Amino acid sequence: MNLRKLARRLHLWSSLSIGAFLVLLSLSGAALVYYVEIDRFLHPALDVSSQSPDWDRALSTLRTVYPDKTGPWRFEVTEDKGAIPARYYNPIEKQGQGFAPMMVWLSPDGTQILRRDYWGDYLATWFYNLHFQLLMGKTGEVIVGYLGLCSVLVLLTGLMSWWPKVGQWRKGLSFKRRSAMIGRLYDWHKIIGLIFLLPLLLLSLTGTMLALPDETKAILNLFSKVEKPSATAVLNIKPSVTPSVAASTALLAIPNARLAWIETPPKVGGGYRMRLQVEGDPSHRFPQSYVYVDAGTGEVTSVFDITRQGASNKILNWLHPLHDGSVFGSFGRVLWLLTGVSCLLLFVLGLWRYVLRHRGRRLKPSRAMSRA
Repeated sequence: MNLRKLARRLHLWSSLSIGAFLVLLSLSGAALVYYVEIDRFLHPALDVSSQSPDWDRALSTLRTVYPDKTGPWRFEVTEDKGAIPARYYNPIEKQGQGFAPMMVWLSPDGTQILRRDYWGDYLATWFYNLHFQLLMGKTGEVIVGYLGLCSVLVLLTGLMSWWPKVGQWRKGLSFKRRSAMIGRLYDWHKIIGLIFLLPLLLLSLTGTMLALPDETKAILNLFSKVEKPSATAVLNIKPSVTPSVAASTALLAIPNARLAWIETPPKVGGGYRMRLQVEGDPSHRFPQSYVYVDAGTGEVTSVFDITRQGASNKILNWLHPLHDGSVFGSFGRVLWLLTGVSCLLLFVLGLWRYVLRHRGRRLKPSRAMSRA
């Protein structure tokens, strides 16, 4: 058996085996490209008048309304200056359910709770759990990671199956005049696959690396050590520095950075962890630069600037913005949406062609017997 025939068989049987799962991941991923906008559309109560967020009052409100939540709160710093999104990780009522933080949205002045929910209990995050874990927790996360590797196999064997011989590239890239449906299906499958090959490969590889973080870091560590941000230990005292003061201090520590997240200290002890996007960082929502601020003195205790880290950290920092398309702006998000839909088209066209060929092979013996 030559290499092309082997590639065709691998492409066929791997596609039939896991194609439906890849379509599920692709369509759920396509929906997640706009999951923030979808969630806002479904919850118009969050569409409030814009004004500068008051994080100090927001933290006070959260501590008052949820007195049992004594750990850290995380505020997302949005650019629209509307509702203030806040998260409380590992709430006791969701213990044993994996990643399920309590999600709260406050009015911009921080005085009112506009909405409260739990991650995974509403549509946008349900789609996220479906895409990232197949609704199966950590086990599903590992399965998704290896499905990503299988997706790479499907794409590369498809490319090898099509690869034209010398001098036949124009023929290989064109539609042929065919009377049979099976031939037209092949041409459409071929063209759509070639158009979206690179985006699908990029999504498969970055998805695998995100779903298998330990394995990814182990491989990267072979070439460049993955550094982790860490903070200096803080005394067990009641915080006296407010979030707004800590945020201003953090921005002075890394000039020209943009504040993305504020993680407050617990009710007693700990310190602030500020997440910032520095110049050249492609990740807008989840940048990888941190400034730690002592909640008692207001002094910076540690700075982790992604631009000063090694190649492995920088590769990890690119994974999320590449996988959600945000690094390419509005064009990238639209392209990623179409790429997700293309996976469905490729599966349907390939399956349709397989069914027609299989049916044709079954009919041939019966026709031969009737002529005899």
